[in-house]
Amino acid sequence: MIATFVAAVVVCSGAGAATASAEDGPLYTSTTRVAPGVVFRTFQTNSAGGLVIGDLLEVDLHDPHVRVGLLHPPAIAQREPVSAMANAQQAVAGVNGDFFNISETHPGIVPTGSSVGPEIADGHDLKAAVPDGQRFGPALPPGTSTQDVLGVGRDHEARVTNLRLTGSIRTRHGRLPLRGLNQYALPVGGIGAFTADWGATSRARAVCGTDAVRSDPCSLDAAEVTVRRGVVTQMSDVIGAGPIPADTTVLVGREAGADTLRGLRPGDRVRVRYDLAGRGHLRFAVGGFPILRDGAPLTGLDAVTRAPRTGAGVSRNGRRLYLVVVDGRLANSAGMSVAELSAFLAQVGADDGMNMDGGGSSTFAVRGPGEPYVTVRNTPADGSERAVANGIGIFTRP
Repeated sequence: MIATFVAAVVVCSGAGAATASAEDGPLYTSTTRVAPGVVFRTFQTNSAGGLVIGDLLEVDLHDPHVRVGLLHPPAIAQREPVSAMANAQQAVAGVNGDFFNISETHPGIVPTGSSVGPEIADGHDLKAAVPDGQRFGPALPPGTSTQDVLGVGRDHEARVTNLRLTGSIRTRHGRLPLRGLNQYALPVGGIGAFTADWGATSRARAVCGTDAVRSDPCSLDAAEVTVRRGVVTQMSDVIGAGPIPADTTVLVGREAGADTLRGLRPGDRVRVRYDLAGRGHLRFAVGGFPILRDGAPLTGLDAVTRAPRTGAGVSRNGRRLYLVVVDGRLANSAGMSVAELSAFLAQVGADDGMNMDGGGSSTFAVRGPGEPYVTVRNTPADGSERAVANGIGIFTRP
């Protein structure tokens, strides 16, 4: 049951209005108890660029009524607005998640819309991370990678951790390493698996670019093998498209990986196994990149470029989750730099924090008391919601 309105304190902006400095922390302009364990606040603060307005969700993960889950479209290679995903999955709130394959420079290759980093939904491993050089978004801070995630485990505690794909392909020739799972870019020389979770979008993007440079040409040395119920049924040197049945895995290889796949024959038995290995048994995970660790900002964060930002923070004990979106590129809100977002997450109580996709992707949606659906509460920089690859959803039960 949706809880009732708790309190609201509105502070008008403009001449003579109360504001908060970056050093003092945010000035909360309204507070609403959305559901047990979930509090929604609006705020204003100042960055070096001027006034900033934003939205903050504080989530008590040890409240038995609360759950964090992945907002996602029906397929990995697909995009939907945050509000549509949240309403379809009956979340009470949500923000956008990871950076994603939104544009392409490779001739004849369409953007897949799929995310950069790993995804876990309800304990199910959906996808792994692309190579660091294939990612979209601001430069990674030193010591971080596309494998970093915000996750919540079976213990109902949140953490910023790392998820590494471990997997193998067992054939009559022996055991081969699996280097990819439902990802838009494979490591050079590797083999990746595509499952029904990927969707109907072409898999050709997976052999484009290199581990270091996203825009490098697509490989001309590629192969694809279809495995149905553990048996090779089809082989091709053309990377295909179309839906993948639930009992089927499509293996895509490039360079040395392609040569290995060409050694298979129709009728060969093949067993594909994989797991996203990391700290704790995660039931939920979404990519981004760390910007706050043990209460201190990471080195190398951009302190100059201000834009709309989405961030996620975790308390020291992992029991509280903070989701924040700040507006930017607006007359009444200057946005934040990544460094300022890191400092802000620490101010509101986070010990570890992640930067999620920002700019036109930044979206904050909440279902208020007595409302049937979530609605967007921030002002998207594009003027309307952008379709995104995934998001962080907050779910409650009576």
